[in-house]
Amino acid sequence: MGTQPLNKAIPRPLVKLNQGFIVGSVLLAWVTGWHLLLAFPLAAGLSGLIFGYNPVIKAGAPFLRKERSAYILEDWEQQQFNQSIAVFCLAGGLISFLAGWTTAAYIFTAMVAVAATVAIFGFCIGCFIHYQWRMVLHRRKAASGRNSH
Repeated sequence: MGTQPLNKAIPRPLVKLNQGFIVGSVLLAWVTGWHLLLAFPLAAGLSGLIFGYNPVIKAGAPFLRKERSAYILEDWEQQQFNQSIAVFCLAGGLISFLAGWTTAAYIFTAMVAVAATVAIFGFCIGCFIHYQWRMVLHRRKAASGRNSH
């Protein structure tokens, strides 16, 4: 978590609530065929990215039984990265459904549903991607530093 202020960190139960909302919305959209349901997690995710206010997380906060600091806290920046991937996939899925590109729609929505489900069970695909990307940038910086001498 580094030097991140405590109030920016997100308690894990709220992160899991958001992930569950994404999974539930995707599954409900698949089962009912009402693909506009994807607009709800998409709007919540966009709100979180643009305004720093995710209504799903805010709605769940009053139900925390302990102080925020008593929970495992998730890094806000990491969650923003993960949310950007989810928003991309949800937008791709919704746009694809609306355009009639059924295969693309199911690929996009399956990717976000699988990633969120796996994250609920403890492995964060977005975190893995983010870490790998940071390592690539670190190696590039280190290599350019060696080449400049």
